[in-house]
Amino acid sequence: MQKKNKKDPSQMRHGYTTGACATACTKAALTALITGEAQETATIHLPIGRDETFTIEKNSFTDKEVSCETIKDGGDDPDATHGALIISTVSWQDEPGICLDGGIGVGRVTKPGLPVAVGEAAINPVPRKMLYSTVEETLAEFKITRGVKVIISVPDGEEIAKSTLNGRLGIIGGISILGTRGTVVPFSSSAYMASIEEAISVAHATGNDHVVMTTGGRSEKYAMQQYEGLPEEAFIEMGDFVGFAVKHCKRLGIKRVSLVGMMGKFSKVAQGVMMVHSKSAPINFEFLAQLAEDVGATSEIVQQVSAANTASQVGEIMLETGNKRFFDHLCEACCTSSLNHVKGGLVMDTAIYSMKGELLGRADGIDTID
Repeated sequence: MQKKNKKDPSQMRHGYTTGACATACTKAALTALITGEAQETATIHLPIGRDETFTIEKNSFTDKEVSCETIKDGGDDPDATHGALIISTVSWQDEPGICLDGGIGVGRVTKPGLPVAVGEAAINPVPRKMLYSTVEETLAEFKITRGVKVIISVPDGEEIAKSTLNGRLGIIGGISILGTRGTVVPFSSSAYMASIEEAISVAHATGNDHVVMTTGGRSEKYAMQQYEGLPEEAFIEMGDFVGFAVKHCKRLGIKRVSLVGMMGKFSKVAQGVMMVHSKSAPINFEFLAQLAEDVGATSEIVQQVSAANTASQVGEIMLETGNKRFFDHLCEACCTSSLNHVKGGLVMDTAIYSMKGELLGRADGIDTID
């Protein structure tokens, strides 16, 4: 078999946000409502400062309204909404101004802490601004002063939302209409970081001063068992963005942060690496060997740790010796590294689990850098 060549990130194709797609459909639908003519394309101005033209897949006319549809293209970094059908339905209203709402498949906000008020459709501020300004510009172009109603729908939105964080954030009934740029950048971490920020904001706004940060779904499962008394919104998947997540917690005034994960990523956190992607800084086995020595491991074991190939192998070595104190010490190092990263001001806990869900070690209530 031939090895598949990886694409050069600089040559990868950008996609478009749900907000940009909704805006293009809205412009097409309003233009069709005014002119009575079906629209094949719609050109809009994106927040990043350039114009883009979208293909309109379908126009639907009734006596009172026009609906236009487009297919969301995620480019070379497709997300859960890639390929989703985005629809905007536009009609005249007696009241002046613009009424914007979400229809089927667009979620509705039920918890505070998000940039959209409780009870509103989950159409974020930048897409809202795009939609309002596009409607205003189109009306001005045709010299029309009537009131307009715009409904954004995503027929498969409720099903798509099951693979997003919306349920945890209190966004019920569908996806969010998102996008600060208008385009989706391939392999960009900005969308994930934005979801972390929103999750922390919801946790804070719903009265949680203790949040539990996990590196993934499996570690979250173990965390929910360990902290079973906390509400669902207190649990946040931070992925690789440990430093970013902890800093945002401090910024919002969260008092206690508990980290839950596994040996590989937390071996990096312990040594002060706050972005723990596999391509970030390598694991420092000399550092882990020093931790082993700190807790009384023999020189032979220290040497084995120093010569290990993976953090998991280090864990196996220390488990075989029965030295549980090593894992507790590693957790302490995670806490102090995190506190050092944010310059204090939090109470930190850390728990490390095996892949099978065995609690290997933990440190609780650390609030000073030692």
